[in-house]
Amino acid sequence: MFTPAYHPNQPDNFGSRLLPSGVMSPSCMNLIGSGVIFHVPTFFSELEAAEAKGAPTVRERIFLSDRSQVDLDLYGAVDDLAGVKLDESRTGTTEQDATPSIRTNTMRSNMRIHEIFDQEAFETKLRKLANTYRERHGDALRYDVEDEIRRFREYRPKLAAFCVDAVHLIHNMQKHNVKFLVEGFDSLMLDVNYGTYPYVTRSNTGLGGVFTGLAIHPKKIDQIIGVVNAYTTREDEGIFKTENHGDTGTDMQIIERDTNTGRKRRYGWVDLVALKYSIAVNHYTSLSLSKLDILDKFPVIKLAVAYRDPETGEALENFPADPSILKKCEVVYHEMEGWQQQITHVKTFESLPEQARAYVKFIEENCGVFIAWIGTGPSRDDIISRPIPDTI
Repeated sequence: MFTPAYHPNQPDNFGSRLLPSGVMSPSCMNLIGSGVIFHVPTFFSELEAAEAKGAPTVRERIFLSDRSQVDLDLYGAVDDLAGVKLDESRTGTTEQDATPSIRTNTMRSNMRIHEIFDQEAFETKLRKLANTYRERHGDALRYDVEDEIRRFREYRPKLAAFCVDAVHLIHNMQKHNVKFLVEGFDSLMLDVNYGTYPYVTRSNTGLGGVFTGLAIHPKKIDQIIGVVNAYTTREDEGIFKTENHGDTGTDMQIIERDTNTGRKRRYGWVDLVALKYSIAVNHYTSLSLSKLDILDKFPVIKLAVAYRDPETGEALENFPADPSILKKCEVVYHEMEGWQQQITHVKTFESLPEQARAYVKFIEENCGVFIAWIGTGPSRDDIISRPIPDTI
């Protein structure tokens, strides 16, 4: 299993920014790929947390690409400056975007993991970076470069045990037909190229990130699984066409906060227009529909099936790139009867209420992609697995 980002995983809602969810499975080997912005202190604290949550062998099953970018505390200090926060709030960041790290990477002045192990060169480069930011921000920058250098002297010998040449590792795995799963986190709507720009991250969150972040052979990929919630969430300030500001959105919001930031998420009905756009970009072979049980209590469930031009009344033929067009267009909803009964722990599709089955089938037929997995509860075991047919 490989992962490019952070996410909550089970059991016991173990929250992580760096560790793949596979660390909680004792038979799963894990790799943090080259596309990751890697924060060393977070890595070690999450290892300890995973061990405390029931993963005693995690240190034996986790590897780190030596080409990953280093996320320094220096960058956190820069991002904490009021001017940066103001700028980032306009583009909808969650303030865990590793923005200065990505910017220095683009300018080829950031450091990669392998550079940590040349102590003299690393410390010289870190001091130069700190001086550059100090000249720009003056006393407003609250950061002690010597303190970070001291901490890296402690991390260096411990970190070495996890570092590998990920390109070589993946190449050998593929030669021997080892099965692996690439795990993402951010949705396509946060992709720097295909998301709701400018309300996006600064990286490729879609299928393209698999190739740039892991050097996967394209012909070795036999499944592309799109993960979609049975309802839609967004945490940042980006355009959210199906957001519900009434009681329905409040009821959804009570259920969940972001594991890492603690913020309440924004909630709304599932958006099939956005989902079909994501399918067009990522070419999913199947879908995994998560958290269907969250809809248990609603008598009526809505699904966005089209966007309409408010001036002409005509439906848009595609997902608009222009945020001004996206913002003003109207949403056309399809309403379905809710099932209003608990489905947690249901193990087969046939055992779901008729209305829940109809909801799943409507999404399949509208989007043209089969839903092979359905999440029905908070446990890792609360999932329905369905055999993928030749056609739907």
